[in-house]
Amino acid sequence: MKATELALPGLWLIEPQRHGDARGFFSESWNRRRMAEAGLDVDWVQDNHSLSAKVGTVRGLHFQTPPHAQAKLVRCGRGRLLDVAVDIRHGSPTYGHWVAEELSFENGKQLLIPSGFLHGFVTREPDTEIIYKCSDYYAPDCDRAVRFDDPEIGIDWGLGDTAPVLSDKDAKAPLLSEIVTPFQWSDL
Repeated sequence: MKATELALPGLWLIEPQRHGDARGFFSESWNRRRMAEAGLDVDWVQDNHSLSAKVGTVRGLHFQTPPHAQAKLVRCGRGRLLDVAVDIRHGSPTYGHWVAEELSFENGKQLLIPSGFLHGFVTREPDTEIIYKCSDYYAPDCDRAVRFDDPEIGIDWGLGDTAPVLSDKDAKAPLLSEIVTPFQWSDL
């Protein structure tokens, strides 16, 4: 397993090793011991799996507030997506900055997103599946969202002239400047 910290401190790209032969491949998508050896020991409590039928489906930008804030380990089970994380930790030198990584079935890459980040993705292929681990259970009362097209964040979703496929929740989400983020930057 290769773990690379990205431009936003705390955000990691994980590249599990694939062992292939004529049958296909085998890969450990998560191994607690290997993650701990890389300094990334997280207590995962829930796995989620979603399917987006259409290209250009945008889900996010989502987060959960404390006491049920979530870290996520995200991978693509089928298809291809652009996965996005935005730093919303007050006092962070990268507050409001974003990083995007292409995750696909073919590349097997994963994104480890700590709490204190917004998370979202856009599908690049039909019938794209996203599979992710969460460090806390879903808590509807702590569930929040920020507009995917917030001009202050300025994410390039690569949609071109394609209209995004959105849920009502995501279409009506507030701008980052309209929310109170409960997360603080810690320079520990």
